[in-house]
Amino acid sequence: MARSDLLTFVWAILLFLTPLTNNMDLSMNGWFQVAEAELVKPDKFPVVVSTWPFLEAVRAAWRAVDNGSSAVEAVVEGCSACEELRCDGTVGPGGSPNENGETMIDALVMDGVTMEVGAVAAMRYVKDGIRAANLVMKYSQHTLLAGEGASTFAISMGLPGPMNLSSPESVKKWSDWKENRCQPNFRKNVLPANDCGPYKPNNGAMTVFGEKLTESCQMRKIEYRTPLVGPHNHDTISMAVIDKMGHIAVGTSTNGATFKIPGRVGDGPIAGSSAYADDEVGGCGATGDGDTMMRFLPCYQVVESMRRGMKPEEAAKDAISRIARKFRDFVGAVVAVDKNGSHAGACHGWTFQYSVQNPDMDDVQVYTVLP
Repeated sequence: MARSDLLTFVWAILLFLTPLTNNMDLSMNGWFQVAEAELVKPDKFPVVVSTWPFLEAVRAAWRAVDNGSSAVEAVVEGCSACEELRCDGTVGPGGSPNENGETMIDALVMDGVTMEVGAVAAMRYVKDGIRAANLVMKYSQHTLLAGEGASTFAISMGLPGPMNLSSPESVKKWSDWKENRCQPNFRKNVLPANDCGPYKPNNGAMTVFGEKLTESCQMRKIEYRTPLVGPHNHDTISMAVIDKMGHIAVGTSTNGATFKIPGRVGDGPIAGSSAYADDEVGGCGATGDGDTMMRFLPCYQVVESMRRGMKPEEAAKDAISRIARKFRDFVGAVVAVDKNGSHAGACHGWTFQYSVQNPDMDDVQVYTVLP
């Protein structure tokens, strides 16, 4: 049957059904608009977007989603690949050690259809952060499990463990740091200021927005602290995937800031901070100084800004600028993707790169965003 004959036949059926349908727009123009949207939709999807040039992680997610996996499944595969590869030494086991020389993992997965979230924080003894987060979402009514409880739950649900998450590289990094009198570190307003502790409060000093006010504050002397977060000591993979059905999910994984205080939880497992997704709007991923960024929930801000009509680029820049107005020395970035697959990034304090693959690309493409 020719296309014109087929359309005529379908239109005749619709006209016949018109008396049976109240409040339905069955005009020829309206019907063609709906049909056209359905026809072009598969050409735009799937889409994979990730922070940083984590190419193998994006390829893993792409293979999964291109073969029919859901957005959630593809996010798990992509982030898991990054964990196995120890992306930049700050994702997965064997990466950034804390003050005690131990690697601990934060991870999150969020389903933009159901708005369900599963996350783990400060997880020890289990190497599969993103899979553990997914298990929390699938097999519990909780959103976030932390510490020993997260480890126990993940192992009980079938993940391998317990195991030592350190590596020769992380042990060497920690040993060198100890020899350097545990400097730099994330302590403030403590004594001794330039040693490994044990620490006690120094009530004669105070810090404001990264500036240390010395005891000679009355003389207006300010001693600036060196930023502790940079592109190679605090990276997070934050990934968004839109599957063939147009559904979106996001996920993150990180072992956090190098030499963090034991027990520290960053923005990685915090929904709305490191990542956020809503099928009606789009998604967002973030990376950088999580201790600062999590106070602003930048990814929630991005998605809500897009909901109000901002383009991805506008929404990303707006979220970053809100943080920069309060913390001028912070380093961080966000990448935004709307429900149609359009994407953009924004950053502050460093040059940011993010990776994309969609049906128009033969392989992953990396985009560079200047501060």
